[in-house]
Amino acid sequence: MLFHSFGFFLFFWIVFGVYWRLREHERRMRWLLAASIIFYGLWSPWFVLLIAFTAGADYLIALQIEAAAQERARRAWLVLSLVVSLSLLAFFKYAHFMLEAGSGLLALFGFGFVPPAFDLVLPLGISFYTFETISYVVDVYRGRVRAERNVFHYALYIMFFPHLIAGPIVRPSQFLWQIRTRKHFDWARLQFGAQLFLRGLLKKAVFADRLALVVDPIFRAPGEFSSATLWLGTVAYAVQVYCDFAGYTDMARGVAQAFGFKLPINFDRPYLAASVGEFWRRWHITLSSWVRDYLYIPLGGSRDVAWKTYRNLIFSMVILGLWHGAGWNFIVFGLYHGVLLSLERAFPLPAWTQRGLPRLARIGVTFTVVCFGLVIFRNPSLAGGAIMLQRMLQPLAGATLPLSVVTITLVIIGLIFAGHVFGRARLWRDLAGRVPAPLVGVAMACLFLLIQLLIPEDGGTFIYFQF
Repeated sequence: MLFHSFGFFLFFWIVFGVYWRLREHERRMRWLLAASIIFYGLWSPWFVLLIAFTAGADYLIALQIEAAAQERARRAWLVLSLVVSLSLLAFFKYAHFMLEAGSGLLALFGFGFVPPAFDLVLPLGISFYTFETISYVVDVYRGRVRAERNVFHYALYIMFFPHLIAGPIVRPSQFLWQIRTRKHFDWARLQFGAQLFLRGLLKKAVFADRLALVVDPIFRAPGEFSSATLWLGTVAYAVQVYCDFAGYTDMARGVAQAFGFKLPINFDRPYLAASVGEFWRRWHITLSSWVRDYLYIPLGGSRDVAWKTYRNLIFSMVILGLWHGAGWNFIVFGLYHGVLLSLERAFPLPAWTQRGLPRLARIGVTFTVVCFGLVIFRNPSLAGGAIMLQRMLQPLAGATLPLSVVTITLVIIGLIFAGHVFGRARLWRDLAGRVPAPLVGVAMACLFLLIQLLIPEDGGTFIYFQF
């Protein structure tokens, strides 16, 4: 079920109504767990068993880690957990890619190898819940959290349906204590959750899906369009992928608020970043911080000589790129950002340059290099990405878009950047606090109806569902 579908609205109101009718805290949590299993099972009942196996294994392993007296045993259990989780992720997500890459490598040395043909369905959300189970076991190993004894609480931590499919990636220290805390119905919290949901619905169902109608044809045949159109398509895609994923996150956070839970912020006006490093502190925050804490720092971070720091940065970003999908474009995307982060660290701008180059100019440069990376990210083939980048950098004639389409696209882009600029002001929340509750309700209902009218007929699934 998509968050912006009628089926989800029906599902939500049933779950919401029963949840708050139940008086006992544990019954609420088990009802929420049952609803989450149904939510995922409507896509594929069999993959519920896969999550149950992964989560169950790590639940038991965490208990063994905490009970083990010797460090050697604790480390052995940790390694077993990582092997199980990463093996399943590699099998379902990267098997085809690894076989094809191996076949190509063997062909270079004159060996013929045809990889076996088998059709694997990628389980929804496998990258997200795998990282959550890993963070749980690692945090238990490090002593940051206690192993959870209540199996239903642990299962709800993994399967809580608002964040199950596409995040945000939730740490055990952020969520397990919320499961143990008794919830009390709060109209103000419900209103805030509804505002978050409507904001996300607007981003996804109106802005992102409308931009997809412009972006998809351009990226499908970049050699046919003019350089100016390719630039417009690239900026439109940057806004589309932000609206799509940030919209999902807003909706997930809004739904969680309705049940008394708080999910972490995943985006903080990323296109106002003045450096690539700052961009990754603002974009997909739960993933980039996960990679930092569970990969980059354990590798050594920036504690050693400079070249090892650059190695750690590049390796971490390649893994981050590969997390998004099995393809050379994702590897090159990660490598590209790893090199940029290394260059920023190797050649920091001196103080006089910072004063001489206004922040607005640095934001423009950062957004431009991020857009170049998104061209690589969006094109499934490296050749297609290279053609598009070449035509963007070398002014060439070609097909253009109708003026009406260009106008709508520029209006959406302008609205998102205006939202970035004024987002910190929290004008909506301040205004809502001064307006009488009935008027706020009417305004939100009108916005919901307006969104339904503006949703394009060809609206699709969330982009990050494929990751």
